[in-house]
Amino acid sequence: MEASTTQESQQQQKAGSSTYSYESPFPIYALAFNSHNRLALGSFNEEYSNKIQILSFDHQVDPTFIPTVSFDHPYPPTKLMFHPSNPKLLASSGDFLRLWDIPSDGSDPSPDLPPKTILNNSKTSEFSAPLTSFDWNDADPRLIGTSSIDTTCTIWDLERLTVETQLIAHDKEVYDIAWGPAGVFASVSADGSVRIFDLRDKEHSTIIYESPLPDTPLLRLAWNKQDLRYMATVLMDCNKVVILDIRAPAMPVAELQRHRASVNAIAWAPQSAHHICSAGDDAQALIWELPAVADPNGIDPILAYSAGSEINQLQWSPLQPDWMAIAFGNKMQLLKV
Repeated sequence: MEASTTQESQQQQKAGSSTYSYESPFPIYALAFNSHNRLALGSFNEEYSNKIQILSFDHQVDPTFIPTVSFDHPYPPTKLMFHPSNPKLLASSGDFLRLWDIPSDGSDPSPDLPPKTILNNSKTSEFSAPLTSFDWNDADPRLIGTSSIDTTCTIWDLERLTVETQLIAHDKEVYDIAWGPAGVFASVSADGSVRIFDLRDKEHSTIIYESPLPDTPLLRLAWNKQDLRYMATVLMDCNKVVILDIRAPAMPVAELQRHRASVNAIAWAPQSAHHICSAGDDAQALIWELPAVADPNGIDPILAYSAGSEINQLQWSPLQPDWMAIAFGNKMQLLKV
């Protein structure tokens, strides 16, 4: 892909990409792909009663979305994620971390599907502080890390269903967590910092970035799985994506600033070290190609897609890298890029 201006990008998008829409009965926030052409959607109803819906589609042809399973979820799920190698095992975060054994296509959908496991990260109460996010460890899938508003990150051993470690990660609420190499993970917080932790040395962390604006939370974090030197983060109410090199703390290697409103979601390309997508309140999903040397005038996206309203979430398919899903309002759109 060659770099282009935003106007050229939009023309390229119209000429070279396809979109396929699904309208849900509920507002959508959480999204997750699995390896068997299924998508999980999580509702965002501001009440206790919420839903998870599983869609099937065929990426080899023009996708037709077939709802196969729908079941109840307490409170809106803050994130959904399938097991890295088991396409039937789904995790969700919210009031607790839950694991779900999803029925195969053709099974009778049930609104009463019970969770396979409910994990409470509180050591002293039957209630858990709300979980903002989690990440499944690709290299060691028995591990899931969760982030919470109680300032902690908890690492779960799913084989033993026990806490591997729990630590006070930040001074304020922790909003996102991402695994990097082996037993290393990073988190972002309302305290405005990105911190890296190593399970081999749990007493120490490294701050690799702090928001230049006092008291400005960092909301999202994405670690580049194709080049673990790089990660990306997003500031609250800010139109830029900050690209970090963990070898050079404090100073971003690039700032992507072509959105016209707050950025809500980021995702690295699953099979490219140089491409990242961002989406936000300007109803734009932008794909960027990071150059070897940052342009002092900034970087333009190479592809731009306009949605019908503010985009709340995006996910890049881990096994079909041409496919990406975005959510806005009660619509999910699958983009072929």
